[in-house]
Amino acid sequence: MQRIALTEELSFSRVVHGMWRLADWDMTPQERLTFIEQCLELGITTFDHADIYGGYTCEGLFGEALKLKPELRDQMEIVTKTGIKLTGSFNPGQTLNYYDTTKEHIIAQAERSLKELAIDHIDTLLIHRPDPLMNPDDVAEAFITLRDSGKVREFGVSNHVPSTQNLLQSRLPFQLVTNQLELSPMQLKHFEDGAVDLCHEKRMPLMAWSPLAGGQLFKDDQYAPLREKLEEIRARHNASGIDSIVYAWLIKHPANIMPIIGSGKIERVQTGVDALQIDLTREEWFEILKAARGRDVD
Repeated sequence: MQRIALTEELSFSRVVHGMWRLADWDMTPQERLTFIEQCLELGITTFDHADIYGGYTCEGLFGEALKLKPELRDQMEIVTKTGIKLTGSFNPGQTLNYYDTTKEHIIAQAERSLKELAIDHIDTLLIHRPDPLMNPDDVAEAFITLRDSGKVREFGVSNHVPSTQNLLQSRLPFQLVTNQLELSPMQLKHFEDGAVDLCHEKRMPLMAWSPLAGGQLFKDDQYAPLREKLEEIRARHNASGIDSIVYAWLIKHPANIMPIIGSGKIERVQTGVDALQIDLTREEWFEILKAARGRDVD
């Protein structure tokens, strides 16, 4: 498996596994452990979490499995996110969802994530969404406190546009290491708003969430022309599925994009790994872009 260096000491697997829907997979702890081991055997060592996933349950489900074989921790990189507060039993009395990037919340949630995941450090902690009330000095203090304590190795952002990423970076004595963005042929916004360009400029590898549009690629009528083109290119490369072609399209981009696979079926995870063997031509890359946008380049 190819690896992407975020720092001299930290690298991620080129394909990342996302745990957003772990609570929906109806697995026993042993089945979860087996699935994690299968991902590792495929070379996927980076696992993406967030404190809120599964209504604040997914980190705990992953940690429950990891406790069955704690030595696996040394073979993986764990990413998690914080900064969103959801209504529900976890936050009694809260009447609406909102963002919280205060120092107190970031530190408290990082410590909770450590406990839930059954680990002693987080490899990379991300601010989940841009917060209109973010005090960058407060976030910087939280990051520095967590780093100095050894609880978090590196930090990044998720869903941030250039202005919010630059604002936070301006207060930090060290570099943010990644931005996790929704990127796919079905979601081109960040290729056009400067978010991808900024990360490329900073030599900051990107993580791409929902590369298959949450599965809508396979069933939404609006994507029928795109599916047809992806199938055509899949046949040319004798690939395992059109999802492999989408992952290969992201990997082709020179900004070091790491697709996040969110499936609980190992055969679907395999398609992401297969994408690493697909070398799309420049023309094929633009064929997919044209099918996605419905028009040629200008």
